[in-house]
Amino acid sequence: MNRLSPSRAVLLVAKREFLGKVRTRSFVIGTVVVIAVIAGFALLQAVLFDKASTSTVGLSGQSTVLAEPLRQTSKAFGREITTVDVTDPAKAEEDVRKGDLDVLITGAPDALRVVVKENLNSELQNALDAIVKQQVLNAQLAEAGLDPAVVAKNIAAAKVTVVELAPEDPQQGQRLAIGLVIAVLLYYSLLVYGMMVAQGVVEEKSSRVVEILLATLRPWQLLLGKVMGLGAVGLVQLLVIGGVGLAVGSATGAVDVPGVAGGALATGILWYLLGFFLYATVFAAAASLVSRQEELQSVITPISTVIIIAFVVGINLMIQDPSGTAVTVLSVLPPFAPILMPGRMALGVAPLWQVLLAIVLALGAVGAMTWLGGKIYSNAVLRTGSRVKLRDALR
Repeated sequence: MNRLSPSRAVLLVAKREFLGKVRTRSFVIGTVVVIAVIAGFALLQAVLFDKASTSTVGLSGQSTVLAEPLRQTSKAFGREITTVDVTDPAKAEEDVRKGDLDVLITGAPDALRVVVKENLNSELQNALDAIVKQQVLNAQLAEAGLDPAVVAKNIAAAKVTVVELAPEDPQQGQRLAIGLVIAVLLYYSLLVYGMMVAQGVVEEKSSRVVEILLATLRPWQLLLGKVMGLGAVGLVQLLVIGGVGLAVGSATGAVDVPGVAGGALATGILWYLLGFFLYATVFAAAASLVSRQEELQSVITPISTVIIIAFVVGINLMIQDPSGTAVTVLSVLPPFAPILMPGRMALGVAPLWQVLLAIVLALGAVGAMTWLGGKIYSNAVLRTGSRVKLRDALR
């Protein structure tokens, strides 16, 4: 019987692992649930943002002439408003009490009466104050024989020159949100699919399936095929979730920098591949030391802890100061780079040399961990019974 070529053997194992997972109900349901959560959150944010930034204002009597000035002035203060003419102030006041109307304005333009249920939005109050002051100023200028329009034009022309030494990026908030989302997705993918590799190794070992497989395959072929197959499953899920999230975010207006988000997703895929091959091989090697699922947690906890620490500590540092020394150093080191570097790249604070250095170090770590993990896996995967000691597996 002819032995399979190494590449075909690896691909067959990878295909078996890939199809075995993507066809499961748990994979489909899990992916749909995550997509639904992302879509729901994006829609909720869009609705809440639209509601929080827009007010419906009722104008009654002489105040109706202020509709256009109020819209323009409010917009300058960062508030969108919709104005409606009110013929029955008493009913409109009741609408304010019930929440159907945000604000009711009555009275003369220079002596407005504003009715709200609880408190007046600060942007809208600033707009109304500016309008009232302008009305009073116009009246006094007219009494003094001056043209209010000419005076207003001269005032508008007077301005200071601002020199920004380090101008703030108007998209900084969006970039941070995108970076955090990518970091969360990578954290989830590395942890979940890394543990999936470990569980698969123990399952095959405890059921003695591995003994049958290794009659045809070499240990490194089985290990590499398993890592590639399950890594492809995680990659498919990452692409689906990320793609749908980007589309929903752009459609709802939650993401108004699709170019940055698309670039972040692309770099996230690169770092997922590097991070998965780095951690998955270690997960598999650790899992090969035990023969029962009950013992699995004890050997993979140190690996999971590293990923959790990288996420929790790194994200907090990135939020506080993405250009700080601590997060810069951590984002270059292989255990932390797959989670932190994509976020810093999305923020635009990672220079090219740092990205390249992180990739080189990650590739070196992947090579070293693949060799070390493969050795441990080869020496321990056929040993059943009690837990294999690490020093024995390294001999």
